[in-house]
Amino acid sequence: MVLQTEYEFLLPRGYVDDEGTLHKDGVMRLASAADEILPMRDPRVQSNPAYLTIILLSRVVSKLGNLQGINPGIIEKLFVADMTFLQEFYKKINRDGSVMMSVKCPKCGEVYEKEISTPGE
Repeated sequence: MVLQTEYEFLLPRGYVDDEGTLHKDGVMRLASAADEILPMRDPRVQSNPAYLTIILLSRVVSKLGNLQGINPGIIEKLFVADMTFLQEFYKKINRDGSVMMSVKCPKCGEVYEKEISTPGE
């Protein structure tokens, strides 16, 4: 059995880059201990603990559309809905070991559980 370490996602809104290109599809990898510990040394986190989420996501999101190199500046510019999605996705793949998420149908408003597609499926 091979341990899956990367998971594909699709942002609900998407990131719009400086040229106006929308980036919605991405990949998040499983976090390492260093991903959670090293950002605590960052002065931005020390002065504002909420910034930890920004740095952590910039470390584990390995792909977003066709952008080269995900950094805190990109994560800062995400819409709130996308940040919330990524935080929940992070929790699901790193803590729960599951890729099931509650989703809401944009047409009828019904909330249901859906398995998030993963690479290789």
